[in-house]
Amino acid sequence: MNWAYPLGWPEVVAIGLVVVLYTGFVLRTRRLAAPFGQRGWRLAWKLPLRLAYFALLLIALLGPAYGTTKQAVRTAGKDVWLLVDLSRSMDASDVAPTRLQKARAELSRLVSRFQADRIGLIVFSNSAFVQCPLTYDQGALQLFLSTLQTNLVPGGSTDLAPALQLALRRFTANPRTQGTPPRALTLVLVSDGEDFGENLEPVLRELARTGVHLFTVGVGTVEGSRIPREGGGFVRDAKGRDAVTQLQPTVLRRLATQAEGQYFELSDQRNEFPQLVNALNRVEGKAEQVRTVSVADNRYRYPLLLALALMMLDVIVTVRVIRP
Repeated sequence: MNWAYPLGWPEVVAIGLVVVLYTGFVLRTRRLAAPFGQRGWRLAWKLPLRLAYFALLLIALLGPAYGTTKQAVRTAGKDVWLLVDLSRSMDASDVAPTRLQKARAELSRLVSRFQADRIGLIVFSNSAFVQCPLTYDQGALQLFLSTLQTNLVPGGSTDLAPALQLALRRFTANPRTQGTPPRALTLVLVSDGEDFGENLEPVLRELARTGVHLFTVGVGTVEGSRIPREGGGFVRDAKGRDAVTQLQPTVLRRLATQAEGQYFELSDQRNEFPQLVNALNRVEGKAEQVRTVSVADNRYRYPLLLALALMMLDVIVTVRVIRP
């Protein structure tokens, strides 16, 4: 047996009021009956009756639940792919503790805000991989986010195009059933913006054609930072100097502008993830889906009906307390 609502202070106050008021009623009746030499004891048999239906009303209010039932729930949601840059530059510490760790924490909070939507995870550097397919399973997605490291993908320079192309292929892999409204398709690209790939024009045209919303998040600072290397030290450039990675917002702004989205930044001084959450909320889900969920079977009707029957009995059966 489970309860839909716990016993709280309103119920405790109600119990106290009933006890006080009924005690006052009994004392008043005895006081009025005393001048006639009567004691008002005929009310005694109604006391258990009234206590019984009051207790049943209280039980119905708390919502006794026994067993589970299957219910169909209609949801209007959207599909969101998180595209996370795992190139070595994301280990830079110009955003504490590192760019990737800061982005990972913010993405975890973002995911928890969209439990009615399907969310997937793609990781990339110079190539892209599906880390978690589109899912409603928040626990699984949070687990994948918590394990993101730059060594999950082959090392190399960053290329944004493969991640965007992979997300588009995933969107079109499962064609919708005829007569079913299209789902709202959304991408969230998290990167420092350093793109060493080829021309992005083909993928931009494809984004515009499919109507995908692309939101980009630039992680880092324009001052930049050195890139730590496994085993100690820092990554060096072709001239033997420490390589410095800097936030490159221009390409990320261009992507967002041409794909019906917005650009946001994440650093120690600037955290625009709350604005990203608001922007995602404004993208309306276009498809109604029917999901079957198990819910506790609330059986409040039975104590409520029994309480009403006892109340009717209390009203119908009258007792003359004071006889002339």
